[in-house]
Amino acid sequence: MDREPSGFRGKVFCFLPLPLNSYLPVHVNGNFILDASRRDLWHPTIRDKPDDWTRWNQELMEAIASSYADFLVKCQSSYVLPSIYQSRSKMWDDIQHYYKVFPRWLGHGFMSPERELLQVGLEFVGAVTDGNAGQYRSWLEELRDEDPPLVAFHWEIEFPEVFERENPGFDALVGNPPFAGKNSVSAANKAAYPAWLKELHEGSHGIADLVAHFFRRSFSVVRQGGALGLIATNTIAQGETRTTGLQWICKHGGVIYRARTRLNWPGLAAVVVSIVHISKGHTITQTCSLNGTSANIISAFLFNRGGHDSPATLRSNQGLSYQGHIIHGLGFTFDDTKSDGQANRLSTMARITRSDPRNSEVIRPFLSGEEVNSSPTHAHHRYVVNFKDYPLRREDMGMSWKDADEHQRGAWRSHGVVPIDYPFPVANDWPQALEVIEAAVRPQREALPPKNAVNRDASRRWWRFLAYRQGLQKATGGLDRVLAISRIGNAFAFTFLPTTTVPSDKIIVFPFPQSSPFSVLQSRAHEVWARFLCTTLKDDLQYTPSKCFATFPFPVDYESNSILETAGAAYYNYRATLMVNANEGLTKTYNRFHDPNESSPAIAKLRDLHAAMDRAVLNAYGWQDIPTDCQFLLDYEIDESEWGTKKKPYRYRWPNEVRDEVLARLLELNAQRAAQEGQG
Repeated sequence: MDREPSGFRGKVFCFLPLPLNSYLPVHVNGNFILDASRRDLWHPTIRDKPDDWTRWNQELMEAIASSYADFLVKCQSSYVLPSIYQSRSKMWDDIQHYYKVFPRWLGHGFMSPERELLQVGLEFVGAVTDGNAGQYRSWLEELRDEDPPLVAFHWEIEFPEVFERENPGFDALVGNPPFAGKNSVSAANKAAYPAWLKELHEGSHGIADLVAHFFRRSFSVVRQGGALGLIATNTIAQGETRTTGLQWICKHGGVIYRARTRLNWPGLAAVVVSIVHISKGHTITQTCSLNGTSANIISAFLFNRGGHDSPATLRSNQGLSYQGHIIHGLGFTFDDTKSDGQANRLSTMARITRSDPRNSEVIRPFLSGEEVNSSPTHAHHRYVVNFKDYPLRREDMGMSWKDADEHQRGAWRSHGVVPIDYPFPVANDWPQALEVIEAAVRPQREALPPKNAVNRDASRRWWRFLAYRQGLQKATGGLDRVLAISRIGNAFAFTFLPTTTVPSDKIIVFPFPQSSPFSVLQSRAHEVWARFLCTTLKDDLQYTPSKCFATFPFPVDYESNSILETAGAAYYNYRATLMVNANEGLTKTYNRFHDPNESSPAIAKLRDLHAAMDRAVLNAYGWQDIPTDCQFLLDYEIDESEWGTKKKPYRYRWPNEVRDEVLARLLELNAQRAAQEGQG
């Protein structure tokens, strides 16, 4: 028998992996009975007598171990020894450590010197399943010194005095989980680890930050009536991380009784953190504390009003927001600002458009979030070849387009080759532009590993964007301009873009040409909503339409409101002139806007126009009682003594009590609108 492969550790499966080792040089799969979390074997509490489910698991473990051990015994007499062994007795000595830690059936027929060791192994597993593993803790320590070592950590084995008592679990748990997003978790662990986390924690999401799983695990090992307190990144109350962690906990017996949000992390990591305290299984009789202020409740959003669930998606907002196109290949672009050779040169574009002016029909200005935020006029410096959803070419198919049924037509379009009489455009109608794409894009696309449907489709349809937004094209057709915002950024600045440009996936587009929707979306009311619901990258807002636009309750008849139209146009036109005169884009303009040391008359007037626009929006809601006065307030808490000379994170915004009141009313209005749409 060869020695156990280096780094190999046999696992126990019940169709999916369990957090258990088989302690054999093979993986083991059995039809075990699992506990309610489906992450561990079923076993009753210490006070209960063994039941049929427990006995089933014990018998199954013994049967599996018996089969493997009997196989080894039978091999003794006939096994061909590897070259590293001089005798079967030496080989037998090397496999005994497997018997020490995994049980086998001690029935009839096999009376070997190893029987006593196997009996002890059986007792050990039985003790673990019965909740009496503390007396065998020294064995676990010995296993950590084995070669290879067993480094697994089991709370129940390490702390039997905690988990074998009545009402098991820790009284309190505190910690500082690692800061790791989805990509970091995948890169630092085995391929199956993210899937295992989803299996371990019911209702969790695959893109949740790792901190959500630390909250879930901590909550599971705290006893009823206990509490936990953890430091987390600010994503703990955002998006899928919130639904995986705090929302699930709050809906399964957890109560957030104290929280501090948006604290600057004092270490080297440039992150903003929250500190969250949760009790388990009992009602808080005293008021909660949120950022040092008393609150009746603290929701999973770390807010003092509303519920734990996400706001409802409103049907009235459907079809009014679109992410830009995902091109997946810089070979589609013409760009002289990059020197990595992936983009084509502008001279190539000039050459083929001079040769055949029709190429301009599929070569359009290309914009990303960078140009939207940095250029005073949102000017483009790149172009892109856009073959939309066109097939590749026409060929003699032996059939005509006009005689084919819809099923056959769909198959041809999907394949990319259509009959000679196909009446609509194909990419090969612009052969020079197609030649550029074939040279610059096709090799990269066809080199993609065919591990998923996205890669396979990108390789097969190499001449097209990975995601051409046909819905966006239809919604904006016939419009001269549309509203847009960079998907990632901290300025929270909407602007108008011409429909002659091709927006990238870093831009969110809204088919509104008028200024009244601009008033509402650029207002602080919508900014409060977006910052409450959207996730952040470091501390930059990621504007996600499904979270902060599709759920947003607009004022009634906002598109035809002349007051909103006038206020929005005044603000937008003044801001556009200001940016051109200062030669500054949206990011720099709003950095000045929020700077308490900025006292120029031009920025002061922009602040006044913003307040007037906010007033018009609040009045459109019928909320004349809410003031629009702003203050320069820190966006998150900092340690003044350690901050140094860095620019402080001020924002010119509503005071917290005004912000929270507007947010609470918007949450209530969302629920009302959802109910009305449901009744209709």
